[in-house]
Amino acid sequence: MTTPSASVPLWVGTYPSAGTAAGSGEAVWRVDLDRSDGSLGAPRVAAEVPSPSFLARHPSAPVVYAVTETPHGRLTALRDVGDGTLEVLSSVGSGGDDPCHVAAADRTAWVANYGDAVAAAVGLAEDGTPVADHRSLHAGSGTGPVTDRQDGPHAHQVTVLDGEVLVTDLGADVVRRYPLDPAPGDGGVLADDGGSVAAWLPAGTGPRHLVVLPGGALVVAGELDARLHVLLPADGAWHHAGSVPVSPRAIAGDAFPGHVTLSADGRRLHAGVRGPDLLAVHSVSGDRTPEIAHLADVPLGEGSWPRHHEVFAATDGAELAVVALQGTSELATVRLDPATGAGAVVDRVAWATPPSCVLEAR
Repeated sequence: MTTPSASVPLWVGTYPSAGTAAGSGEAVWRVDLDRSDGSLGAPRVAAEVPSPSFLARHPSAPVVYAVTETPHGRLTALRDVGDGTLEVLSSVGSGGDDPCHVAAADRTAWVANYGDAVAAAVGLAEDGTPVADHRSLHAGSGTGPVTDRQDGPHAHQVTVLDGEVLVTDLGADVVRRYPLDPAPGDGGVLADDGGSVAAWLPAGTGPRHLVVLPGGALVVAGELDARLHVLLPADGAWHHAGSVPVSPRAIAGDAFPGHVTLSADGRRLHAGVRGPDLLAVHSVSGDRTPEIAHLADVPLGEGSWPRHHEVFAATDGAELAVVALQGTSELATVRLDPATGAGAVVDRVAWATPPSCVLEAR
């Protein structure tokens, strides 16, 4: 959670409208969040990009990265020109099919390609521009018991942590890891021999997104079993230490946790849950052996399908979650009480194409 000035500028990634091809009007958008009341300003197009389903910032350069979630996906670098718009710098192949997540470090951008489970490292120039011929591609392997979703590996999220990258694999029920800045490959995909696995999750978990707790533990959202899993660090890896339902209303097969965030003090988790269409809030207690406990659910509206969210501090100390509602093509602000986790939607803005990602601009 961040604590910027009274007005927070946001970038918003989008999907094509249902039944249309990528490039049919979707874009990266700019909108402002008012921290005093949670209201959202008028959205405006920042850059036209086909299916920019996930966005990430370079840690120091004024560059935003967008993945185009299509077969033979793309990674596009956009320069923040300072007037609320983004200028396309370059676009390179994502290294695989259907990229759904990107994270950037100083010298490398990592992309999770869901379709073929390739985790791709793309070298970055000093100005943040991707270097097309500096790539290292890593393929996962494995299957799971949920046959319609786990017929093969599916890379879903990349997380930069202590000189490494963690990759959640929804299809194989593992978290993989790779060096943050690998040497360029020879253009081929490096097959996984199993040595990259940092953590195993129970069969049928479907690990989607994770957060890192202050003590080094991980909390992983299981998209397929509708649970939050705690992984404790041990011997240079992580081991499974238990799980809790993401919500009392969440039934595996009907509820699908998506994005998960951690509060600034590390004491609350926020998880978007598709199906029941709610934002679930949990408390986190303990550092070395953290315990997760459900606090409250905030309904987001039938059919809203919360894809992604980010959480900001309100001016009065409350929390404001800005949620991309893919199903109803809206951006919504949820006001949360940090003490109880209870909350309510305080603003909704209709979007031209379904929003998929929320990123603070700077």
